[in-house]
Amino acid sequence: MTWGNDPKLVRPIVAMMMKSRQAVVDYMTPLGLAHQMASDHHYGPGAWVSDQPAPLWNPTYYNRADPGGIGFDRTATGTDAVAQYAPEIGGCFADLKCVSDDDLLWFHHLPWNYRMRAGRTLWEELVRRYDSGLSQVEAMNRTWSSLAPMVDMERHSRTADKLHRQLLEARWWRDASLSYWQSVSGLPLPKGTAAPHHDLMWYKAIHFDTVPGFLAPGAGRQMSCVPPVGGPPCAL
Repeated sequence: MTWGNDPKLVRPIVAMMMKSRQAVVDYMTPLGLAHQMASDHHYGPGAWVSDQPAPLWNPTYYNRADPGGIGFDRTATGTDAVAQYAPEIGGCFADLKCVSDDDLLWFHHLPWNYRMRAGRTLWEELVRRYDSGLSQVEAMNRTWSSLAPMVDMERHSRTADKLHRQLLEARWWRDASLSYWQSVSGLPLPKGTAAPHHDLMWYKAIHFDTVPGFLAPGAGRQMSCVPPVGGPPCAL
């Protein structure tokens, strides 16, 4: 293995890699939501974007969030996109008893209080997924930090910087998305859930000029630190 062959090093790294995809899905596009990034740069969250000239360019086209629920109905009562699949596959996607939670909101528009298989409401499960994605990234940062004695300083530092950046972005995606869903649904966060560090307008003001990380004069604000959970917000 590139990093070495010691099982004490290999096992935690493999575990990080195996969990990394689902972590990203959960803090960016949980439960089948898709295309929820901001305009042009596609770098950060923008679930609220609805001003693009082509409907399919807008995140709101895909999430269909309204006070009554969230998700895109692609069953026979909606676009009937499920008809494009083999009958046994399309039939599963259209059936709430069969479709997976990971595909749920890609194929169905459901009430915020829809009861999931695990017993939680859709809103509670959505929040849980965002929190899970963030917590996985936090765990990966802790794991990598613990491996410092087993990896050369230069490579450990470079990877740590990237993981730290991912942590910043995971919190950004989680907080901005939950702020928007709350503004649409009018629902309180589940008990014990950390509130976003800023209001929705603060997150809407974040954008980039041409390159991620570059802020042109007057272009808005960009995230510049990782605020601790429950701690003070970033200083700009």
